[in-house]
Amino acid sequence: MEFHGLVLLLCYVWYVIYLGFCSGQLQSSQTQVLLQLQKHLEFPTQLEIWKDHREEICFISSTQVKITCKDNFVTELSIFGDKPNNGRDFDGFAIPNQTLTQTFSLDSFVATLARLTSLKVLHLVSLGIWGPLPDRIHRISSLEYLDLSSNFLYGSIPPKISTMFNLQTLILSDNFFNGTVPNSFNSSNVLAVLSLKHNKLTGPFPFSILSIKTLTNIDMSRNRISGSLRDFTDMSSLEELDLRENELDSSLPEMPKGLIMLFLNRNSFSGQIPKQYGQLNSLQQLDISFNALTGTTPSELFSLPKISYLNLGSNMLNGTLQNQMKCGQNLSFVDISNNRLVGALPSSLRNESENRVVKSDGNCLSGSLQHQHEVSYCNEAHGKTKSYRFGVFVGVIVGILVVIVVLGLCIVVSCKWLYSKGISEQHLLNKSVQDSYSAGFSSELIANARYVSEAAKLGREDLPSCRSYSLEELMNATNNFDNSTFLGENIYGKLYKGKLESGIPVVIRCIPLSKKYSIRNFKLRLDLLAKLRHAHLVSLLGHCIDGILGERNDSKVFLVYECVSNGNFQTYLSGDSSGKIFNWSERLSVLISVAKAVHFLHTGMIPGFFKNRLKTNNVLLNENCMAKLSDYGLSIISEETDATEVKGESPNSWQMKKLEDDIYSFGFILLEALVGSSISAKREATLLSAMASFNNQDDWKQIVDPVVQATCCKESLSTVISITNKCISTEPWSRPSIEDVLWNLQYATQVQTTADSDHRI
Repeated sequence: MEFHGLVLLLCYVWYVIYLGFCSGQLQSSQTQVLLQLQKHLEFPTQLEIWKDHREEICFISSTQVKITCKDNFVTELSIFGDKPNNGRDFDGFAIPNQTLTQTFSLDSFVATLARLTSLKVLHLVSLGIWGPLPDRIHRISSLEYLDLSSNFLYGSIPPKISTMFNLQTLILSDNFFNGTVPNSFNSSNVLAVLSLKHNKLTGPFPFSILSIKTLTNIDMSRNRISGSLRDFTDMSSLEELDLRENELDSSLPEMPKGLIMLFLNRNSFSGQIPKQYGQLNSLQQLDISFNALTGTTPSELFSLPKISYLNLGSNMLNGTLQNQMKCGQNLSFVDISNNRLVGALPSSLRNESENRVVKSDGNCLSGSLQHQHEVSYCNEAHGKTKSYRFGVFVGVIVGILVVIVVLGLCIVVSCKWLYSKGISEQHLLNKSVQDSYSAGFSSELIANARYVSEAAKLGREDLPSCRSYSLEELMNATNNFDNSTFLGENIYGKLYKGKLESGIPVVIRCIPLSKKYSIRNFKLRLDLLAKLRHAHLVSLLGHCIDGILGERNDSKVFLVYECVSNGNFQTYLSGDSSGKIFNWSERLSVLISVAKAVHFLHTGMIPGFFKNRLKTNNVLLNENCMAKLSDYGLSIISEETDATEVKGESPNSWQMKKLEDDIYSFGFILLEALVGSSISAKREATLLSAMASFNNQDDWKQIVDPVVQATCCKESLSTVISITNKCISTEPWSRPSIEDVLWNLQYATQVQTTADSDHRI
């Protein structure tokens, strides 16, 4: 009897082992698919373990490779490579040692993957996979978990990916997708996790996602998603929403009560913080910093039972905080800095209470707090905000009525003008080359350019309005462009000094006439430049077109500017101007002037003017040492393709790099103001060492100009060093706005003025 039982036990053990072995074995067709995938991936080192164990693939795993099999089929394939994209630029072509080779075909690869018909989990991370993700990815219909992060995928996310109804987790983060997010999801999806962070996605937020009741985690941070957001309260399962560092510009939407983490920082949200946020009792982390939020701060946010991290910094919040306000016992970090808050800081937010980190600089709070503005500053800013909004509302209504009337008049006047011009104007237009508009400047946009900023009120009343000059007038002003009037040459043409018949001294710039614009479009662009009048811009007084587009190869346009003849900023940093070297306060004054000019160029007109090639030698000073920016806005009328051919402008110079934008260039002006003009001769080499020194507070004295060290206070200097580091960041998304730069410079000036006053006393 005992023998019979032993036999039964052995049979049972053998049966279990046999079933386990069979369930782990693969059909030969499945093995062949895996080997083909290995070939597609160009035999990565991670898969070398398959080489001598083809029959045991399902039993082989490592930290970088895992395969799970069931019923002779692959159900999980996880491969983690060593080729992350590192956030670098990608132009859609293979990169040696970073991506798979040029022969790699993502279409063929996905077609092979689709033959794993029972695949439920797929991780293909940092393998150098590149190309547009094909729509046929939806054919792997059994997938429940898809992770293709940290590769080189680009183009649009396939719309049919929303038809994968078994998919519970979709991770496409850290790629280069640059279309819009599919808006075709519906309530039948079972998606729980959606991560599309750190791509280049554009367009509106896909509101069809709001219908997916199973979503717990949405991460679309570090993209270019724009527009507004809707109410999220119906998403009852949502626990984490991360939309930081996008371009969203609506008011803040209401959120579901079960939300645990909410990150909406570094967008353009406006309006007040919803009171409903004070009822999110599950909320642990909230970051809505670096937006344009206004109004009072709901005290309930600070007392949420589970809140541990609360960042409201760098907005325009105003009013007072309740003195008896309580904080949740888990609250360990609070940032309310750089707002417009007044009154006393509640006792619950004092740094010494309960080991809580509290940042409150840049407000108008009373008491013994440091780094605060005067109360009048906050009250004035609050008043301007309200009046500005009312003005915008009234302006829109009046503008609509005026546009209707003006359009009618324009139609009548245009018809008469076209009739009077007749054949001659049509002849010129027919001979024009095809329009080729600069990026962001359509013909309609240029024709309807308008002021939208308060800065427009700073127009120059002391100068004549811009007009058209004849070539004869300009020749008389420059003695036929005699060599004695020649001032120099740069990327935008030659410069001559002259004096008009009225006695006004001028500087005349001669630019080759661009062939990529019709005469009508070119004149519209000149008119747009003529509208730019600001106290800190060198004013354009007029222009002259010598020749007709398409008729001659040597056609030129002459731009007539006011003469600003007291040297440029660079000379006052190096001592080349009669021994005069600006001290720290004088440098700050110039920097603020330039920042105001750039702010006007960006916001004072629609469309704004960008890529203004900011340099210290383009910042001129008049007889009163007021700084004025020159060489602005010329990219919209010039042939910049010839930039590398101008003497002294190397193709490898810092100005020609893709990193170039106005904030980045302004960062170099800040850097030059800090360390002296020697940096201009070796920008790239000096940049790295300068940044390294600025990141170490103990070593900044080794590189900062001795004149600055002798005339600055430490807090003022450290404020400018901090904003300089942000401006010259290699990551464009991390650079500050011109408003942030201007605010920091004004704060540095305020601190320096206070220190100078204390020193005199």
